[in-house]
Amino acid sequence: MRHLGARVLHTPRLILRPFREEDAEAMFRNWASDPQVTKFLTWPTHANVEVSRGVLKDWVEKYADPAYYQWAIVPDDGADAPIGSIAVVEQKPELDLAQIGYCIGRPWWRRGITSEALAGVLDFLFDEVGFHRIEAVHDANNPHSGGVMRKCGLRYEGTLRSAGRNNQGICDLCVYALLKEDRKGR
Repeated sequence: MRHLGARVLHTPRLILRPFREEDAEAMFRNWASDPQVTKFLTWPTHANVEVSRGVLKDWVEKYADPAYYQWAIVPDDGADAPIGSIAVVEQKPELDLAQIGYCIGRPWWRRGITSEALAGVLDFLFDEVGFHRIEAVHDANNPHSGGVMRKCGLRYEGTLRSAGRNNQGICDLCVYALLKEDRKGR
């Protein structure tokens, strides 16, 4: 494993970059204050921009660790305003395993943006960092998240009953994963 930190990544329509503290207004406005976006997430809807500022301050400090991976999803349109986030939310170094989590503002749902961001992160984590297994989970009541995972080649491995907790309470978790060898020929 060769940890490189959250380097700037480019996809056809996006720039995935580390967050900056000055992203707080966009974060709050574009997704963190929307209860529809946070409905199936594990962190509460931000009540005000100060909550977003506090979260970003913490994330920015963590960028000193090369094993920390948290990206702002930014359209490559010159505006430089993040519309969502994607991150490694858990690691198991003994297995070379990373778990990915993501969210994006409602105006950008169902446009393939989250799938594009996930594909870019998968390429980076497998090809440059050296993870062997990348997985993601979603609340069984949020099938659109599973669609993003399938679109990027992750395979459904099963549903863990009452295995997670989010803003809806205890939930069933659908587990998806992709192994490095599954990508041979890429």
